[in-house]
Amino acid sequence: MAKFKETSMPAIFQNQAEKLGNKACVAYKKGGAYVDISWNDMNTMIHDLAYYLLSLGVKKGEKIALFSPNRWEWWVANQATLSIGAISVPIYATNSSEECLYIIGNSDSRLCFVGTEDHLKRIMKVKPKLKKLKQVVIFDDLAKTQKGVITISGAFKIGQGYKKKGEFDKRLAALKPNDISTLIYTSGTTGNPKGVMLIHSNFVSNTTNIYSEMKNYLTPDDVALSFLPLSHSFEMTCGYFMAVLVGFKVAFAEDISKLMENFQEVRPTLMVSVPRIYEKVHAGILAKVAEGSGAKKAIFNWATKIAARNLPYECRDIPRAGLFGFQFNLADKLVFSKLKQTLGMNNLRFAFSGGGPLAVSDAEFFIGMGLKICEGFGLTETTPVTNYNRPNNIKPGTVGPPVPQTKVKIADDGELLIKGPQVMKGYYKNPKATKEVFTRDGHRRHR
Repeated sequence: MAKFKETSMPAIFQNQAEKLGNKACVAYKKGGAYVDISWNDMNTMIHDLAYYLLSLGVKKGEKIALFSPNRWEWWVANQATLSIGAISVPIYATNSSEECLYIIGNSDSRLCFVGTEDHLKRIMKVKPKLKKLKQVVIFDDLAKTQKGVITISGAFKIGQGYKKKGEFDKRLAALKPNDISTLIYTSGTTGNPKGVMLIHSNFVSNTTNIYSEMKNYLTPDDVALSFLPLSHSFEMTCGYFMAVLVGFKVAFAEDISKLMENFQEVRPTLMVSVPRIYEKVHAGILAKVAEGSGAKKAIFNWATKIAARNLPYECRDIPRAGLFGFQFNLADKLVFSKLKQTLGMNNLRFAFSGGGPLAVSDAEFFIGMGLKICEGFGLTETTPVTNYNRPNNIKPGTVGPPVPQTKVKIADDGELLIKGPQVMKGYYKNPKATKEVFTRDGHRRHR
């Protein structure tokens, strides 16, 4: 029987760690090769870091900022924060000192996790103005010690010595579905960013409602490559919390400049991406073909015609048969499989696309050669997924039907109205903005 009631993502993590034990949870690049970290080892570090936070007297509902690129320590810091009832405040790794100053100040964060010395510099520059920020924890080793700064390895050691270890389970069991889990600051086009209050049940409902229809497509044996910012709700929900719920492994890309190299090393089975990546890969392939011989171009052009004919089969999960089945297998052998092998996408079964509209030409190019791309739609304020194409019913150029338990309608004035368990609690310290985006019957407005 599960140890914790699964009403929060940290509770689900604990139950999965109990079940999956020594199975690989995440992987990261170390000394030129990818190295796995098991669920057990991740959980030990999550506990040690949570004990450190408890030793500082972090209370339920207090805010903890997280300013780092994607890496395994991000998961550990986030899980440690949420497990004891504190609220995580992720900050984009690319944000400036001034942007950090606003987010940390507005959120009243009392501690900040940072990834590298560069991130530390950006925080220390504005720390004198942040009276509530008492402590900074850095993931990398420090070149020289600084007042008010500790390394994560130092925090683990202090946590190991914490006496009231039963406090972790107590705090976790006391989490309520309606408690705030995370504040995500949206970069408003005008004015300061707004802190979107996402509660524990927002994340649990969004992941479980998607998974309820994806059980035949997502398995604990899958491997995903994480490269979209974890501070963005799309990666947070689909690339991180979905992995926790299903139990598949996540490998962290080194950075976007090494993405194709990391693809070839990890050879993921799943991918969460924005349209720009598909667009760049597609353009790169076409440029390469243009440089090839006449014979190669002719074979590629024939294969793309076969790919176009394959769309209805791939979009609807219809088996290919007869002459067309033979032609597709030949095109796959001569062109598609070689392309996928070169790109590191030969194991990729399907991918999610979000964060903007995916060009139909890009979608059809990849789907036609046997790689399902499920485009969806959402907002930070909806944790984020409201709609997505199911793998057995893909319509390129659309965002698909709503997620279960989600109502989406168009108002008379053309506004998109969304209602469902994934819709935010509101904007932090901003009742006026909160009131403006909700209708009387609880729909979230989106112009």
